Amino acid sequence: MYTMGVDVGSASSKVLILKDGKDIVAAEVVQVGTGSSGPQKALEKAYEVSGLTREDISYIVATGYGRFNFPGADKQISEISCHAKGIVFLVPTARTIIDIGGQDAKAIRLDDKGGIKQFFMNDKCAAGTGRFLEVMARVLETTLDEMAGLDEQATDTAPISSTCTVFAESEVISQLSNGVSRNNIIKGVHLSVASRACGLAYRGGVEKDVVMTGGVAKNAGVVRAVAGVLKTDVIVAPNPQTTGALGAALFAYEAAQKK
Repeated sequence: MYTMGVDVGSASSKVLILKDGKDIVAAEVVQVGTGSSGPQKALEKAYEVSGLTREDISYIVATGYGRFNFPGADKQISEISCHAKGIVFLVPTARTIIDIGGQDAKAIRLDDKGGIKQFFMNDKCAAGTGRFLEVMARVLETTLDEMAGLDEQATDTAPISSTCTVFAESEVISQLSNGVSRNNIIKGVHLSVASRACGLAYRGGVEKDVVMTGGVAKNAGVVRAVAGVLKTDVIVAPNPQTTGALGAALFAYEAAQKK
């Protein structure tokens, strides 16, 4: 039996196909989200990679910011539930999830059965999200992919005190004008993102194992900063951008079995 999870985010679209509730046969990411051609492109890529068609899929669950705009889904489920479901499948020992996406950040606290105890979300401000990092990368004349390596070369952490993306951008420009090392500024930017995400996690209480998901989890500099703030090891979920889609596919499998 094949089931599908579709995670339509604000900044990217993810489609995952699951066989018999356990084997991932396709996991595709397109870096444009809701309101764009991203979901359809991710869907087409998943069918191409797997060699399957819509007729082969028993059940589809959509999640994410744009889940209600995805045609063809049998059901819509919140991204909080889907991220938790996906992470427990990948890392059964997870108790704290920190998810940093393109335009929001979430902290989810799990019980010992993988159920959701509490969650907190920042979806009102770009600070502490992937969008914040994109703005900073542009100002610093680098790319998101290069930032982690430059962070590793830092000799100090330049403080980024502003909690607003616009003000932080001005602060970074001022630091550059004053001759502050770009690498040190990048390390400060990563710490700023980590501090905001960890602030959400602390509201629910942090318990090991801590797992990071979302596109920002691919940035090793942010992961190091989160581990430093929390003073604990941080596990990065395998293919961290698709954990929500994985959870949706798992929910789809459970629903298909009840049909």
